[in-house]
Amino acid sequence: MALKAAFVFVAPEVDSEVHRQTVITPHVELTAVAVNDYAQAVEVCQGLVAEGIVAIELCGGFGHVGAARIAEAVGDKAAVGVVRFDNHPGLDFKSGDALFGG
Repeated sequence: MALKAAFVFVAPEVDSEVHRQTVITPHVELTAVAVNDYAQAVEVCQGLVAEGIVAIELCGGFGHVGAARIAEAVGDKAAVGVVRFDNHPGLDFKSGDALFGG
């Protein structure tokens, strides 16, 4: 059985239903999803867990607070990891914490 994982990234003006893609390999099924902010990320990640995702990797746009919100939202239903950028180039060199509430 393949590992069901997700990569979630923050970007402006996205639709998480449209800006979503899944890659299936023999050992990993990876779903990438774009979200507008932390609030939407919480909802999306809870939905991903309901779909059977057991590992969620957050993009570097998520700061410490954003990662904590996701970890709390999914509890022990999925492992949560984070790619780290203190100042993300895709977010005008700011952290998601500064943009979405830290």
